[in-house]
Amino acid sequence: MSSQAYTPGLKRKEKCVVKKVRKLPVPGEVLVKVGETVSPDTVIARASVPGKPVTCNIAYKLGVDPNEIERYILKKFGDPITENEPIALYKSLFGLIKRACPSPCNGTIEHISNVTGQVIIREPPIEIEVNAYIPGTVIETLPKEGAVIQSPAAFIQGIFGIGGEAYGELMMVSEKPEDVVEPKNITSDCKGKVLVGGALVTGDALRKALEVGAKAIVVGGINEMDLKNFLGYEIGVAITGHEKIGLTLILTEGFGEMRMLENTFDILKKFDGELACVNGATQIRAGVLRPEVIIPRGDISLDEFQEFEEDSCSQSTGLKVGTLVRIIREPYFGALGKVVRLPAKLQKIETESHVRVLEVELKDKTRVTVPRANVEIIEE
Repeated sequence: MSSQAYTPGLKRKEKCVVKKVRKLPVPGEVLVKVGETVSPDTVIARASVPGKPVTCNIAYKLGVDPNEIERYILKKFGDPITENEPIALYKSLFGLIKRACPSPCNGTIEHISNVTGQVIIREPPIEIEVNAYIPGTVIETLPKEGAVIQSPAAFIQGIFGIGGEAYGELMMVSEKPEDVVEPKNITSDCKGKVLVGGALVTGDALRKALEVGAKAIVVGGINEMDLKNFLGYEIGVAITGHEKIGLTLILTEGFGEMRMLENTFDILKKFDGELACVNGATQIRAGVLRPEVIIPRGDISLDEFQEFEEDSCSQSTGLKVGTLVRIIREPYFGALGKVVRLPAKLQKIETESHVRVLEVELKDKTRVTVPRANVEIIEE
């Protein structure tokens, strides 16, 4: 049986080795060394990107010929300038008429042309920093790019998320995995916390969590309309994580009211009060990327660490009868079940393609046949 025609597993591990590659988008300076201990906000690499050039038509604004602008320019090549500071000033013979040309931005005079009558201002460079994201140890540096951080941790992947990286203390706001998170569950104590709920978070609770300053919410599901109303637009599933909303949301089960898996809820509850690092970035299609909750395990000794190092979170087991899976495509998106049959022959599906399929028994005992590429293993 082929075990390559499916999406790698959705992981829920109480003990694993997490390795994070942290890289700059452009070449820069690496600020850490191998063996160094870092915290989530440790800056591991920094780069400077040149600011964009901004063109200002001096001749047009002053109403003069291009070859005359040098008579009125107040700045020269290389001079700094601030936004709205005059670049050039025109005065009539008796000073009765004055026309100034203010700078459209902060920056440096980069070019003055008496052919076009234009001045080019280079905006200040943009500083880019990459932090460690998780506490741990630097195990490798990537010259001019960044570093690899390693940490023993509990690790949970979600099925869908929004919002970027955040970290804070885990705080349970639900007592049971079937509970619904409502506004009454969100208090001022939630400020700066990574909240853990049960089966659903309501739109009003989401807004209140943002209002009180919570860092993130990890919950079984949310109604699609509530998510749309919260964001102000309908979100696609191509890739998320870049939303500037001030709150990270991670769904462990899917859309709608979906009871959080017992094992997932139990792991999160066990580490109530501990530091959690989360990222809502999701990509379901080309190049699977899952939202995640990482709970650093400072309580694990070096000996224990070496024992389970081979059981890294990058590893995955194969499909077999009895494997717990989640369906990640419509019309069964988010449904959980166990594999009951793995037909060897390719089968024709609605798109007229011939693919490998499997039969899954869902929680309600319904059996459905889906392409193997439409499921992911839930690793325990």
